Amino acid sequence: QVQLVESGGGLVQPGGSLRLSCAASGTIVSVYDMGWYRQVPGKERELVASITSGDSANYADSAKGRFSISRDSAKNTVYLQMNSLKPEDTAVYYCHLHLRFRGEYWGQGTQVTVSS
Repeated sequence: QVQLVESGGGLVQPGGSLRLSCAASGTIVSVYDMGWYRQVPGKERELVASITSGDSANYADSAKGRFSISRDSAKNTVYLQMNSLKPEDTAVYYCHLHLRFRGEYWGQGTQVTVSS
């Protein structure tokens, strides 16, 4: 069984920073990629950033230049450093893990609120 545990969400003022972490546990083999999605009520879940096992990163246009994704393969952990946060970044952020032969997994979500 694979479990994803997220941490690091919270309330931050516009222009501030947050760092999200997601630790995967269980049988973690043949990782294709890990990443972060976000969702606001009434809208579809959208990709924020992802990183492959070869450390190739992909960002949504809204995240480019402000967010940075990284991973620690030894710890099966992915991080999302979010800088220059805007109110429109407010959402529930979900960790995502894609294993080549075992499918996809999601974390429980962590709330990020950007407000003064």
